Amino acid sequence: MKTEHTAAPAGPAFQSIKDVEINVKVRMEKAIGDLQHEAATIRTGRATLSLLDHIRVDYYGTPSPLNQVATLHVPEPNLITITPWDASQIGPIEKAIRVSDLGLNPANDGKMIRLPIPPLTEERRKEFVKRLHGVAEHHRVSVRNIRRDGNEAVKALLKDKKITEDEDKRAHDEIQKLTNTYMDKIDQAARTKEKEILEIK
Repeated sequence: MKTEHTAAPAGPAFQSIKDVEINVKVRMEKAIGDLQHEAATIRTGRATLSLLDHIRVDYYGTPSPLNQVATLHVPEPNLITITPWDASQIGPIEKAIRVSDLGLNPANDGKMIRLPIPPLTEERRKEFVKRLHGVAEHHRVSVRNIRRDGNEAVKALLKDKKITEDEDKRAHDEIQKLTNTYMDKIDQAARTKEKEILEIK
């Protein structure tokens, strides 16, 4: 899982509350982007190309994203087709899909791989929802860590007498408001994805 956005801010200390708030907002926005990207790779009952975003193919010794070695299409709601640019890569592509956590069975005719997306069983749906909850919680922790970093940066400004105690309090309130906003965004994204997973076509 990606955690770059949880790292403490590098470089010089912040010079103003505005700098701290901008940094907090940018990092929380990145946490939401990472969450959406990760959630897109969790299967629902229909075919979407984002399912294959995390698949890497051994392309002459270099792990490469699938969409950089093949053309991908969704000709039907329950089917993805994969046409390798280099026909000799059909085996490695098929293998990469089989060993992934998608639980799908690719079939090839020597030129193209057909990837049927079967309806999810109730057990698989529950499994994917559980995985989604884990991903969402990981990103909630990230947002809380960013809040902590922001609060510590504000305390440092107060300690260095760059801001007053009133400004310190207002800044903490503003960081909490940002935290609440991004926690709501995480909850909303998780609810939307859960609905897609549980939807029976």
